[in-house]
Order: sequence, then structure tokens, then C-alpha cells
Amino acid sequence: MTTRLTDLTAHRLLAGYARGDFSPVDAVRECLERAEAVQPAVNAFVRIDAEDALARAGESAARWLRGEPRGLLDGVPVTVKDLLLQRGVPTLRGSRTVDPKGPWTEDAPSVAALRRHGAVFLGRTTTPEFGWKGVTDSPLQGVTRNPHDPSRTSGGSSGGGAAAVALGAGPLSVGTDGGGSVRIPASFCGVFGLKPTYGRVPLYPASPFGTLAHVGPMARDAADTALMLDAMSAPDWRDWTQSPAEGELRGHLAEGVEGLRVAYSATLGGQVPVRPAVAAAVRRTAAALAGLGAYVEEADPDIADPVDAFHTLWFTGAARVVQHLGPRQRALLDPGLAEICAEGAGRSALDYLAAVDARAALGRRMGRFHTRFDLLVTPTLPITAFEAGAEVPAGSGLHRWTGWTPFTYPFNLTQQPAATVPCGTDGDGLPVGAQLVAARHRDALVLRAAHALHGAGAAVAPAPGGPR
Repeated sequence: MTTRLTDLTAHRLLAGYARGDFSPVDAVRECLERAEAVQPAVNAFVRIDAEDALARAGESAARWLRGEPRGLLDGVPVTVKDLLLQRGVPTLRGSRTVDPKGPWTEDAPSVAALRRHGAVFLGRTTTPEFGWKGVTDSPLQGVTRNPHDPSRTSGGSSGGGAAAVALGAGPLSVGTDGGGSVRIPASFCGVFGLKPTYGRVPLYPASPFGTLAHVGPMARDAADTALMLDAMSAPDWRDWTQSPAEGELRGHLAEGVEGLRVAYSATLGGQVPVRPAVAAAVRRTAAALAGLGAYVEEADPDIADPVDAFHTLWFTGAARVVQHLGPRQRALLDPGLAEICAEGAGRSALDYLAAVDARAALGRRMGRFHTRFDLLVTPTLPITAFEAGAEVPAGSGLHRWTGWTPFTYPFNLTQQPAATVPCGTDGDGLPVGAQLVAARHRDALVLRAAHALHGAGAAVAPAPGGPR
């Protein structure tokens, strides 16, 4: 069977460029064709920039011919979530309240870094309005669907990027994660996603959701993720909260997991009902780590569900997003977003400070937990993808997206690195994700474990059964 360039990882594309087997123009053209082909069924893109992408690919091809590739990602096709600024194109944020005329003169730090490293931007991927929820639909762009079953959601809020990677419309995508927004869609779409330690990747403009908001990569494996994260971790003076990256991540991938102390928590101490197929797949992931030499035991972190604190921080952030809008513009908002903005506007400064205190206490508890364990393994989500266009599963009795994401948002509160690795499918062929969490600034440890699982065949993305 002929290998399609759209099925190759970034590492394999770069190796092919170096050998002269194919050029960045070949890879970018095929990825653009794939993006155009899948867009009607999945709606992963806000815009596809074919002319500019092919021009940039031609420049990259010339550099490769001269033997002078630029940076780590020269000629690799990348997609960008439509919350992150990109010079020369609108950042609409899924909202009818944003003026597309701009001006759009600045790159976000992550986008600027990818540009410096020669990445080729294929287009902008979908987000719910201002990234407010764990599924991807918006009044502006409509519903983004799951590549494995277009009747299901892609997850969110980086749902377009995860769907694009799963379908071969670029091997890399940059998203944001304020409560799970990289890990949720990566899990639902069957790809790898990482929320790095807060501040490793600089963010500008500052998120209205404050230090809950992280920038992170989605890819097919941990090796590509490490490569992309190394490229995006450069200092940027515009983000005064950025933490200095503690060395390159790529060199640690092969260190394996032998001797690591791993806690496996299936339900966070019985707090979360998990579907049997999900629980079984994640249990196999824990067993695979043990087979690779880690010391694995069932142990639950001391997490009393911090959803009230998260809601206070999240809802007040949402209220800040729309604070400048007049009544006519507010009438254009996603009704669910308008609802949480009203709730957030009604919370007091004392409510906010109480949530900050609860967050700090959770951070200390997780810090203590990681003196005993190097890694924590949980399900990424207790369920697989549900019907598209809904914030919560039908018949669940839940009201907000946080009701079905109890494994993700706690680690935004604590700012820890947390990744999702594909670890199987349920009875309907829908992907399941296992979450790997480490102490703050131990991103390399998460990537080592994910890379070891991938090498053992225990973290391989399933092929989509949807549009190809």
C-alpha cells in the first residue's frame, strides 16, 4: 500500500524532506486536499489558507534543497485554533460579536514561534464562542463533528484541531486548554493532546480566564508533541507569567518508565461513575506501564470535587470576556455563554478570593501526592463522544459541560502537565483516552510515559471510521 503523506507524523515528514523523498509542497498540497475533502462532513475549519500555505511550502522546499532548513518544523503543516492571534488573518473566536476587519497585525507567541521554526499554517480551526465549553459549536461556525462518527461531537473547545489531526489535515495543531479543552477533544477524536505546565508556552493576549488557560499541542504521538512543544516554549516578553522552560523535552523521550511510581485512579476515589468500556481501556494502560517496569498501584489523590471553585473562576472570566459588549451584541451570544456570564457577573470579589484559596489548597494536596507518586493515571473522560450539537449527553441530567469532565478541570486549577493518550475504543468504535498527570514542571515525565506506551503499542491512535 502506498503511504499517504497525510498519514505521516511530523517526524516522518521531516525525515522525508531531508532524504528528498518528497517536498513540503507535496505534503502541504495533500493536507490541503484532505482538509477541503473532510470539511463538509466534519466542519473542523473556520478558514483554509491554501494560497498562502502553498507559497510558504515553496519557500520551505527551496530551503531544504539548499540544505538550510529553518528551525525544528520547516515545512510541517500545522493548524491553529481560532482563539490565537495569527498575523494577516482574522481571529473570530467563534463569535458574531468580533469585527473581522481587524486589524490583524500580530501573532500570538505560540504562533510566532511556530512561524520562526518554519511551520506552514494550513488554516484556522473551530472553537465554541470564546472557548467557553467542552464541545465545539458556535453561533458563527456551527457544529464541529467527530471524525469517527459525524453524528457525535468532536469535544472542545479545541475540537476543530483535534478532528483535523485525526483526519490527516495536518499532523500538528495548536489549541488552548482552560478546563480540558485540548485533552477533551483529543480523547474524543483519538489523538494525543497535552496541557503543559502553566506558563511553559507563553500566551498573549492574556486569557480572561486567567491562569486556568494553557496553550498546548495536539498530534498523533508524544514524539511530535515534544518537538512542537520545544518549538513553542521560547520566551516572549508579552507574557509576564511565563515560566522558563527547563530544557528541551525531545532528549528525554527514550528514558522510559522503569522504576517510576505510578498511581492508577479509576474513579477519583469513587467520585466519578465511569463507563465500563472506558474503565477497561484505561486499566489496560496502567497494566502496560507496569509491564514496562513502572511500579503501579491503585491510589486516589485527595481531590474533593473542586467544581464550585472552578465555576467561580470560569464564570467570572466569561463575564469579563463580554463586559464591553452592548445589549445588541450580547443578544448575538451563544445562550449558554450568556447564561454563565450572567452567573459570573453576580459573584463577588470575596467569592473569587474563596475560589483562589480552594485552588491553592488543591495545589498543595496534589503537590503532596506527587511526593509519593511520579505519575497519576486516570481516564481522560468517563464517557466517549456523545451527540453533536449538545453541551451535555442527552438524558444525563447534567446542566453544564463540567458535569462530564471531572478528570480534566482539576489539573487546570493546579497547573500540572496532563496528557491524554489514545488507549482503545468502546463498543461503538469511539476512542477512549487515558490521562497521564505529573507534578508541575515535569512535562518531560508525562511525555516519556506516553512515548513508552506508544512504543509498546498501547497508545496508538485508532483510524477514523468517518470521512476520509
